[in-house]
Amino acid sequence: MGPEQRGKVPSRLWNVPNVLTMFRIVLVPVFVWLMLVDGSRQGLLRWLAVGAFALAMYTDQLDGQIARSRNLVTNFGKIADPIADKLLTGAALVLLSVLGELPWWITIVILIREWGITALRFVVIRYGVMPASSGGKLKTVLQTVALGLFLLPLRSIAPAVPVVALVVMLAAVAVTVVTGVDYVLKAMRLRAEALKAR
Repeated sequence: MGPEQRGKVPSRLWNVPNVLTMFRIVLVPVFVWLMLVDGSRQGLLRWLAVGAFALAMYTDQLDGQIARSRNLVTNFGKIADPIADKLLTGAALVLLSVLGELPWWITIVILIREWGITALRFVVIRYGVMPASSGGKLKTVLQTVALGLFLLPLRSIAPAVPVVALVVMLAAVAVTVVTGVDYVLKAMRLRAEALKAR
């Protein structure tokens, strides 16, 4: 690797999408701290936690758009971006369950699926890449909306919000499980086809 090529590596790694991804990871402990300090009082700190969650989710969408439009997709981004997403949604799920606002079984089912499929992607990557499906994207949208509704401190002034949040979350759980099974089947087919081609 020549001097010019070496000079391009840092700029390739420290591009805008990757910086946004790292910023999202930094936001996770901030979000956790705000939620824990607020507890279930649902005061100003809870609103700040909602703001941190919303900002993190916005950077998730933004860094993907920038990376694709400017051809700034990197191996670091491919690995760090989904990890950042899982850390944020996982933290929100666990905190809501700890605070007694979300049933633990929902958190456990979603976390097993999310981290299980992430591990599966790494296992089968030597056989090929499993792209995100339309179902997977729908799952992400439903989870994000449901978590956002659960996080909003509106129980006292809008009692219907928790009901709507639970309905959306149950839909998210259903799509999460179905797409999880679909990814497992795709991984099995991908491995079988790769072995057959050898």
